[in-house]
Amino acid sequence: MADANGLFVSFEGGEGAGKSTQIRRLAERLRGLGHEVLVTREPGGSPGAEAVRHVLLSGAAEMFGTRMEAILFAAARNDHVEEVIRPALARGTIVLCDRFMDSSRVYQGVTGNLEPDFIEALQRVAVNGVVPDCTLILDIPAEKGLERARKRASADAAPDRFEKEELQTHEKRREAFLDIAARDPDRCHVIDAQRKEDAIADEIASIVERRLEAADHMAAVRPEVAQ
Repeated sequence: MADANGLFVSFEGGEGAGKSTQIRRLAERLRGLGHEVLVTREPGGSPGAEAVRHVLLSGAAEMFGTRMEAILFAAARNDHVEEVIRPALARGTIVLCDRFMDSSRVYQGVTGNLEPDFIEALQRVAVNGVVPDCTLILDIPAEKGLERARKRASADAAPDRFEKEELQTHEKRREAFLDIAARDPDRCHVIDAQRKEDAIADEIASIVERRLEAADHMAAVRPEVAQ
């Protein structure tokens, strides 16, 4: 789990699920309640990891195969964890991360056809004990998510390496995220991302605020337990 003083929340889901919008809204809400909040992303989040992000999303590493991509993702994640996430949690900060370890399990593991044992070994090294306290999986049918992503790309930039892949691949990823949630219900929450933005934001805030209340309660009872 994350360091005891902070709260680590990851956002997962397919392309066009609305993660960036909901992270921004949650950050604003938590800051309004007086919390210190760090918003970050993967791949990226630290100077070293951002350099790797460009290589990965541009497709420059694609020629070396999925296994090399997975290793690069893991290297970027470890730098991100040690340079940014772990220190923030130690300060008592709420960390909101756009993608984390579950994306590697889905993108490189399930649809990259890499062995689960290989992916999990990489994850153990990359995260070094820093696992999200709460993971919010924004769920949307792949076709609808891709339509959103393409509209965004036409307005901002060209589709990245992953947005350009086939619909069937994206739908398989959606199923993989749902499978992760089913296998780890204490950590993962599936959010229906087809609803209106306000409804999604309210549900996410409710989940995270409950986590914060539970963390505060545990911190309060620890001295009693120690006695």
